[in-house]
Amino acid sequence: MAFMGDMMNPAPLWQNGPSPGAFYNFPGNSSSFGHINHTAQDFKAHSANPITTTTTVIGLKFDKGCVIAGDTLGSYGSLARFRDCPRVLKVNDLILLGSGGDYADYQYLKDIIEQKIIDEQCIGDGLHLKPRSLHCWLTRVLYNKRSKMDPLWNNYIVAGIQDGEPFLGTVDKLGTAYEDSTIATGLGAYMATPLLRNALDKGPLDEESAKALVRKCMEVLFYRDARSFPRYQLGVVTAAGVTVEEPVELKHDWSLAHMIHMK
Repeated sequence: MAFMGDMMNPAPLWQNGPSPGAFYNFPGNSSSFGHINHTAQDFKAHSANPITTTTTVIGLKFDKGCVIAGDTLGSYGSLARFRDCPRVLKVNDLILLGSGGDYADYQYLKDIIEQKIIDEQCIGDGLHLKPRSLHCWLTRVLYNKRSKMDPLWNNYIVAGIQDGEPFLGTVDKLGTAYEDSTIATGLGAYMATPLLRNALDKGPLDEESAKALVRKCMEVLFYRDARSFPRYQLGVVTAAGVTVEEPVELKHDWSLAHMIHMK
């Protein structure tokens, strides 16, 4: 019965187990029991929160193309820290990209997308990235990062011309994606979406009407969203190509806030 050990003086139930607050000493671990010295290289930190953030980006489809707009403010928490953060990007002659959320994550993906376009041009086979392809690729990338518990903290709007027809789609940081005629991220999903949908219910829009409507939404958001900014960028994509305008300053008038006494 030697294999049963000393029944009168049995060994502890969890021999070599951890003391309270200590790590378990696995077999083969060279560390002494209860004293495992970890260095900074032993840990990998994932981003738990965005740092420099941007707010709403708006996308609207009209009869011959799409419009995207977003302001240029990068907020450091509640501080309006960086005031020149453009986030409406011309990808190629068919695609326009807008981003909201963590600005560093946007810059990371922007570099990758721009390199994809350079590689495409170097091949020189006459084929070009299309908006639906970029939308699908972003969905896979963002879902992959989210599955690794290390998300890219962004919402993207992809606008473009797909086989002669306007395309407008969005992807969020979880990889959730859909297509629609009107898309707004951030607080704009609550403030701007009703304005955009009400206008489309009255019939198709032309380019000038669509741009005027998006400008109006940017004005409403400036009055209502504490993380917005009066300086914004607007981009248009049609079959003729992509145009990203220089940032413009919103002409705001706080006299409409008649219940607020400004000093």
